[in-house]
Amino acid sequence: MKKTALVSTLALTASMAAAQDQDLPQASSEWFTAGQTTIQEILDRQPNTNTARNVIVLVADGNGVGTNYATRLFVGQQEGGLGEDHVLPYETPEWYSALVKTYNINAQTPDSAPTAGAMNTGVKQRFNLINLGEDAVTGDCRTEDANKLTTFAEIVSGMDKSVGIVSTARLTHATPAAVYAKTAYRNWEDAIEAPGDEGAEAAELGELCPNSKDIATQLIDAMEAGTIDLAMGGGRRHFVPEGTETDEGGEGRRADGTNLIQRAQDLGAQYAWDTATAQELTLDGSSPILALFEDSHMEYEADRADEEEPSIAEMTRMAIEALSTNENGYYLEVEAGRVDHANHDGNAYRTLTDGAAFAEAVRVADEMTDDEDTLIIVTADHEHAIAFNGYCGRGSDILGLCYEVSNDGIEHSDQPNMAADGKPYTVLGYLNGTGSVLKEPTEGGNEWTGSRPDVSQEDATDMDYIQQALIPMSSETHSGEDVAVYAKGPYAHLFDGTLEQNVIFHVMHHAVTADDAAE
Repeated sequence: MKKTALVSTLALTASMAAAQDQDLPQASSEWFTAGQTTIQEILDRQPNTNTARNVIVLVADGNGVGTNYATRLFVGQQEGGLGEDHVLPYETPEWYSALVKTYNINAQTPDSAPTAGAMNTGVKQRFNLINLGEDAVTGDCRTEDANKLTTFAEIVSGMDKSVGIVSTARLTHATPAAVYAKTAYRNWEDAIEAPGDEGAEAAELGELCPNSKDIATQLIDAMEAGTIDLAMGGGRRHFVPEGTETDEGGEGRRADGTNLIQRAQDLGAQYAWDTATAQELTLDGSSPILALFEDSHMEYEADRADEEEPSIAEMTRMAIEALSTNENGYYLEVEAGRVDHANHDGNAYRTLTDGAAFAEAVRVADEMTDDEDTLIIVTADHEHAIAFNGYCGRGSDILGLCYEVSNDGIEHSDQPNMAADGKPYTVLGYLNGTGSVLKEPTEGGNEWTGSRPDVSQEDATDMDYIQQALIPMSSETHSGEDVAVYAKGPYAHLFDGTLEQNVIFHVMHHAVTADDAAE
């Protein structure tokens, strides 16, 4: 035991003895004892200043403090507990943590593209673009060349490390694309568009922006350049030409006629499109891996069939096994992209089941790596307009009704709380979304009216239930509030206080270059 740890242990032992000597009535409480144990664990925690061989960033898209709270309760309740006291794998005292400010340089409420870009380049960016400096203009490919930023993936691949991406969203979607792409518009997944009112045809566009490429093409370019070694997720349609059938009977969307899957295979990459082909992959690091499990996003965890596509935890396991064969280390980004999508739908059930699957991926990554040489970071790109009602008794189903507090026990009473309209309400809701209680009159006009529909516990816990919301929106929105970051491993202690989101990059960069800084 280190001297500092021994000192802290002796100090805590003295603290507990003092509490008993003072005859504090709370000293015998299990809560008091648990609190003292937590303090001991924090006192024993020592900063790790090793150089990081590996860096793993796990991003649950849209999993801000509120969504994470709901996931904590959901997982705890699924395991038979009341939920509130449950501890997710990254919430133990051995993890350092901080709050993160997520705004974009031109947006109070952030978009996933520049938030992910901030984490991958070290600078905040503009709404809807990826990995371009502040003078770039969203939607204008002419501003790309002069504003391209160097990514963390490029830095570590220059150090002969491997780089991998795992996502339950399309690999060309905002968060995974930020690992490798540089583009003036996040939606240019299979083609770029002419800037402004130019109205340029494809040939003219090539003259205006000769170096601009769609996001899917940039992924295969990165594989060819050795910047990306493994990519697993959805988005098959953006890699296949129009009129060409995909593996599961869909159709490609590429107007340029390029089959990027074939191009990747011609470069020597292994390709998988379902669970069976994924299980046939050789994970020895001898060749790049491209896995595209759906034409668009992968299925929600609640709808996923094991034989059709692997879970995010299984993809994480495969990625770490393959990347770990590089003796120089690796950088892996894992995204639970569909936490965000279910929030947008106002569907709490799928939000939380995907959140639980993400927590399992974190557990797998932690178990498969060594804290001595691997920096693991768990965070979110932004939060959503999610909200929680009161006053709910302990154990109220996070997906269900808000039950009254019991005054003679711990668990909630059997009576739901009632709102002023005489109807019960759920624990969880949204400030805006498709579940809005306001409805436009069928006769038209600008006056929105409505009243809350009645809801039962059975209604609310159905997997397809859409939570009640206030403001009507076709898709629920992000929010601008802080998210949390949790970390363990080399230089994880640098996550402290309230930080700008781009600081995440700087911690990663410092961790992998600590030896250089010491020279």
